[in-house]
Amino acid sequence: MSNVYDLAHQLKKAIMNSPEYKNYIEKKNIVYSNERNKSMVEDFRKQALELQVKQLSGKEVDEKEIEKLKSLENILRLNPTINEFLLAEYRFSQLVQDITKIIGEALDIDKV
Repeated sequence: MSNVYDLAHQLKKAIMNSPEYKNYIEKKNIVYSNERNKSMVEDFRKQALELQVKQLSGKEVDEKEIEKLKSLENILRLNPTINEFLLAEYRFSQLVQDITKIIGEALDIDKV
């Protein structure tokens, strides 16, 4: 039987060879090759992270801040290149979440 580390390396290869990962990397390279698109995506990420940190730290988040972020996302999605990247990123993220859930089920010691 393969050891856990060998299986982890096999999983890494499988993820890197998945259509979701390959599409994500392709779309990311396209977006990041254009400095304006890259800047817009990074600015959006920065604002989203700041809002998330604020929420997680228990601070009150103003509805206007949420609407501003949603509006910015809607504007970004009007750009076909950025929209394709965000969709590819979502699909890859979903793959990673599914894998994490499967691994998490194996680690659920309450069921032992």
